[in-house]
Amino acid sequence: MNARHLFLPLLWLPLAMTAVMAAAQGSAPASSTAPAGVCTAASDFISPQLYGEWQLSLWPENGTAQAPASRGVVRFERHPEYAGSVRGSLRRSTPGAEREALVSGDVISGAFNLDESADGLRMDAVWEGAPGDCGREIRGLRRPAEGSAATEPAMNFLLRKAPGWN
Repeated sequence: MNARHLFLPLLWLPLAMTAVMAAAQGSAPASSTAPAGVCTAASDFISPQLYGEWQLSLWPENGTAQAPASRGVVRFERHPEYAGSVRGSLRRSTPGAEREALVSGDVISGAFNLDESADGLRMDAVWEGAPGDCGREIRGLRRPAEGSAATEPAMNFLLRKAPGWN
């Protein structure tokens, strides 16, 4: 068994514990977003507002959001080493298989930036976008990281905050 297989179960443990605690309390986990009815401007959006689960759609640059090439889920939590940043996991469909990756990023002055790594060592893709819809969605472009061996083309993305994680 390689080291990656030993590391991956540890990534899911905090997420599983959060879900169990939320179920025991009968509600979704608390988040750091603005109160209901208050709209956060993109320039005021901060990384803690990313915490939780987001539904993902990816589509080619010449495609549409209504016909995504890939769907999935991204989960963000506080980055344990870098204040003001997030770390999490990505799980999405690809032709013929599911893809899992580690993600790490932040939001600074309304700019969303995320790094994606399948093995936790090399960067496979970079995401750049901006929050919209009062912080309930993020739109942008996911592209292969410079020097990566990724074969996927650049794709547009849409992240929508999952219900119960507002």
